[in-house]
Amino acid sequence: MGPAAWRSVDDGLAIAVRVTPRGGRDALAAGTLEHFAARLAAAPVDGAANAGLVALVAKTFGVPKRAVTIISGETARLKRLHIAGDSTVLAEIASALYGPRA
Repeated sequence: MGPAAWRSVDDGLAIAVRVTPRGGRDALAAGTLEHFAARLAAAPVDGAANAGLVALVAKTFGVPKRAVTIISGETARLKRLHIAGDSTVLAEIASALYGPRA
């Protein structure tokens, strides 16, 4: 079993992400075992950070933006997202972000 930061679901992958808005450049990386860490250049104003997060997750996982949905945490730093697609392929990408664990 991998970290709780992601889990495979029937139609894709569910991930947990802790967001740092105004974090300089956009980046998605391994965080803790419970969540990924996302830095976003956008400020948390008028949904700009959420839109930036969706675009970043879509780019990282190689899916269209419409395949990424914020499930919960719309106004919180810790968000849960759903990525539609092949759960095996998406889980491999998520695992690669974390790298080998000792």
